[in-house]
Amino acid sequence: MNTKSMFGRPAPCAARSFAAVSGPGATAQRERDRRGPTLPAPGTTEAAADKLQPCKQRRVVIVERFLTHYRVAFYESLRSQMAARGIELILLVGEATSAEKSKKDAGMLPWAISLRTYYLFGNRLCWQPFGRHAAGADLVIVLHENKLLYNLWLMFVRRPRHLAFWGHGCNLQSRRPDGLREVFKRWTIRKVDWWFAYTDMTAALIRRAGFPPASTTVVDNAVDTACLARLCRQVDAAALTVFRQRHGLKEGPLGLFIGSLYREKRLDFLFAAALRIKARVPGFQVLIVGAGPQRPEVEAATARHDWIHYAGPLQGAQKATALVLADVLLNPGLVGLGILDAFVGGIPIFTTDCGLHSPEIAYLDSGRNGIMTADNEASYAEAVIGALRDPETMQALRDQATASASRYTIENMTTRFCDGVLACLERP
Repeated sequence: MNTKSMFGRPAPCAARSFAAVSGPGATAQRERDRRGPTLPAPGTTEAAADKLQPCKQRRVVIVERFLTHYRVAFYESLRSQMAARGIELILLVGEATSAEKSKKDAGMLPWAISLRTYYLFGNRLCWQPFGRHAAGADLVIVLHENKLLYNLWLMFVRRPRHLAFWGHGCNLQSRRPDGLREVFKRWTIRKVDWWFAYTDMTAALIRRAGFPPASTTVVDNAVDTACLARLCRQVDAAALTVFRQRHGLKEGPLGLFIGSLYREKRLDFLFAAALRIKARVPGFQVLIVGAGPQRPEVEAATARHDWIHYAGPLQGAQKATALVLADVLLNPGLVGLGILDAFVGGIPIFTTDCGLHSPEIAYLDSGRNGIMTADNEASYAEAVIGALRDPETMQALRDQATASASRYTIENMTTRFCDGVLACLERP
């Protein structure tokens, strides 16, 4: 094998130590490189001459298989923070599969570089060669996905100066956690220099796989909630009245579900538990917000029960109004970034120990900013009933949910990510 790497230097061994990152002003830097080093004036001392030499900008390359709209604000913020610290961020973005495109959640950044993307074997494998874009990078950050073939090329053939993973640590929804795919994924965890873990849950997973905590950054994965928080503060009594009338809601406690309507959300469980709650909490109602393949099941439930309502997908001010009006957020199935909606709305989320959750479930401190129950309808309903009947408990849950909203923000995520990059670069 050629001992020269595609990055223009000897390919380092797999046991290489940790470090890496990048810098701003790419165009200006290339122009300085073209002109050559600054020449000192006659009589300038050697020490002074050294100070006149332009500092080499550090470069970080991040590769996204495809870009979603909720990542746009993060990358804009990250680019700005990195530039302020003398690092150039290069974002490489590929193309989604046909099924992923149908979700209509694609994002766009004019400064990102597009990658040719090839899907193989029914989208089970993905080839996105990007070596020329990463040439000379101090750090390359890639997603921890089995299907990304170029990751293997970087890990074992043409390793960059420093290589990092960003991701979940495992497929938390896998039906075969001990199957070959997950065994392989756990094996690759240790094949990089640094990890950017979504949450504390991810950090625990990769630690159990043998990756050192000292080389791990927990970023507290988030989305931009500033706009939603502002809209929630603007909701007044008149807006609540109009919203109630529009969706046929009466006075009384309201349980809100907000998210995509698919199997892992366990809407059948939600409706069964809601029947138990309704039997013991007078005036209890349920409002379902969202869209997805299980919409027919939701519409069937609204046809059977006049206290279950379906609003379809809501955005902006309408979504904010739903959150302000609700007493509890109900999601007995998979919980992901939607937990941030509960925090921004200042309402507790109720879920179950169902084994389907995304890493963001780590943000739930059960009994403080929300509640996780045993995975059965009776326990779930009992927890919701207890909170709705106890104003003191409900207020305490609300207060802690609101407090959590100030921690899990895009600004904090960006700072953590940038700090991790710098920490990686400081390694020898």
